[in-house]
Amino acid sequence: MAPTVVDNKATASAADAVTPAFPLLDLKAQFASIREEVMAAITKVMESQQFILGPEVKLFEDEIAAMLGAKHAIGCASGTDALIIALMAAGIGPRDEVITTPFSFVATAGSIAQVGAKPVFVDIDPVTFNIDPQKLEAAITSKTRAIMPVHLFGLPADLDPIMALAKPKKLLVIEDAAQAIGSRYNGRFVGTIGDFGCFSFFPSKNLGGAGDGGLVTTNDSAMAERLRMIRVHGSKRKYFHDVQGTNSRLDTLQAAILRVKLRHLDQWAAGRQNRANRYRLLFEEKGLTRFLNYPPLPPARFHHVYNQFTVRAQHRDELKESLRSAGIPSEIYYPLCLHLQGAFANLGYQSGQMPVAEKVSGEVLSLPVFPELTDAQQDMVVQAIEKFYVRQT
Repeated sequence: MAPTVVDNKATASAADAVTPAFPLLDLKAQFASIREEVMAAITKVMESQQFILGPEVKLFEDEIAAMLGAKHAIGCASGTDALIIALMAAGIGPRDEVITTPFSFVATAGSIAQVGAKPVFVDIDPVTFNIDPQKLEAAITSKTRAIMPVHLFGLPADLDPIMALAKPKKLLVIEDAAQAIGSRYNGRFVGTIGDFGCFSFFPSKNLGGAGDGGLVTTNDSAMAERLRMIRVHGSKRKYFHDVQGTNSRLDTLQAAILRVKLRHLDQWAAGRQNRANRYRLLFEEKGLTRFLNYPPLPPARFHHVYNQFTVRAQHRDELKESLRSAGIPSEIYYPLCLHLQGAFANLGYQSGQMPVAEKVSGEVLSLPVFPELTDAQQDMVVQAIEKFYVRQT
């Protein structure tokens, strides 16, 4: 009998072709629930043909500022641009340092580098995944101009000690709230506590558009005016440019869609919180606490909106592959800390300098947590995790 020949490439291709039983985030389900509202908003803009800074942009800015309790909200082209134009408005640039976290999306530190400043990384808390306030002061130098905490995965950073450190030293606090729209710290919405709040409306965010979009909030009227100028090439009057700026405007179509979605934001956040709490209950019931470290219920002063439900898992990579093979979606946010990324190699950081973030990056796994996730789908996730760990014991 001829020997069996295994085509490894074909086998790998077949494995890669496993169709997920449901998506990590079901935007189609969300759209189905608001289709008529969204289509009416789009039609209104199309009929007006006012696509650049049309009336819907101002209405959205006013509505979201009122919701958040901010004096000013300035729409821009993306969450990345929100960070960049906030730094520009603050006059931060070459020879300046901005302290931030190594455990975030690249835009956090990337925005600092984009304006010519130096990102300075401070390690994170192992439970919250946010910057550790106790480690901040040691990172401050004569060149430090600002601190950029990230409210990662929808959980506010611990802002009281950050603000208490920043104010006497006249350091700005620029909140990266890209993943945390609607979350609150001590009863106040994130993005309104520091000098600037920066938000993203990337489709996967809790308040997501039909493309890119961003927003900066501030309670400083002079800074708000400067931000409005910067987003239109540094101009107040057409063809007269008072400061260096850029082209970073929130599209009118995006603003119209976001106005519709803003009305549903609280309901969707409650749905995410419900799913997160149910994960905790199921993990307890299945005895998975031996293998998973997952977000505890946060203290009362932290209001979590669960843009992601992220666990720390034993045998993380093998678990992820097992879930994928079973048709269960998951994702790793983030597999390599920013201080070790090639983009920041010039800063000279080495492995081992951010031990908590580096350990966490090898263990984190984000599970589906969208509000339309059904009990049956969530049960599939937990059963697949349980099955994997039963095989490990």
